[in-house]
Amino acid sequence: MNILVDTCVWSLAFRRQAIATHAAVRELGELIAEGRAQMIGPVRQELLSGVPKTGQFHLLRDRLRAFPDLGIETEDHELAAEYFTKSRAAGIQGSNTDFLICALSSRRSLPILTTDRDFENFARVLPFILHRPRTTEES
Repeated sequence: MNILVDTCVWSLAFRRQAIATHAAVRELGELIAEGRAQMIGPVRQELLSGVPKTGQFHLLRDRLRAFPDLGIETEDHELAAEYFTKSRAAGIQGSNTDFLICALSSRRSLPILTTDRDFENFARVLPFILHRPRTTEES
């Protein structure tokens, strides 16, 4: 089964000191090796936004090109908007990208790999699955 990877995990993976120590980063490495890591365009955009140096931007862009974007359909955006409204009514805040990730997870049966604790709150009111790293010990 493929896994939808949130921005925070990709970002953590590109920090040299975190590569071998964080369970989510190790899990991402395993998912990549298995060909199961899924990227979406808005996550790619978040990762590339704000990279201060042109050389760093091009290096990251080129590395991310190894991961094709999962297609996003009109129904995904509509469901994300519904999830935003439902969560807000329950007093839970989130970003448009977060709710799009939840919608894609729900519609495509793709578990989400994230370190963002907001997804724990979303899971109280939204029907999606969180993917837990197979090993949780920190090195």
